[in-house]
Amino acid sequence: MVKLILGHKGAGKTKKLIELVNAAVDASNGNVVCVEKQPLLTLNITHRARLTATDDYKVSGYDAFYGFLAGICARDHDITDIFVDATLRIGGRDYEELAAFLAKVNELSKLTEHDITFTVSADKEEIPASVFDFAEVL
Repeated sequence: MVKLILGHKGAGKTKKLIELVNAAVDASNGNVVCVEKQPLLTLNITHRARLTATDDYKVSGYDAFYGFLAGICARDHDITDIFVDATLRIGGRDYEELAAFLAKVNELSKLTEHDITFTVSADKEEIPASVFDFAEVL
């Protein structure tokens, strides 16, 4: 399932994501992964979560971002949850491309049975309505 944490800068999205990651680690029987653009959450995320930064791998744009997430899923079948911070900073601010990306990620989530949660710096009204056919807003 795809989940979204929406809101503009300073709305507490990252704080909520950190709480969700740490709670998922406590509840998970597998691995929890947190993806961020730059390595900034190291001190906030429990060491039991796998933390990775897309900048370390030169990921930019939604096609590369999807490939990065698919690679994570393909490598580790014990993942239960993936959390992503700064989605628009990694993929770009084109909301139509975001919608297409999230639709592909939704299929990946179904295939791998992973819950994938994204922070998105936007209001619900800015996101294409089609996204909410499969994505839950937290």
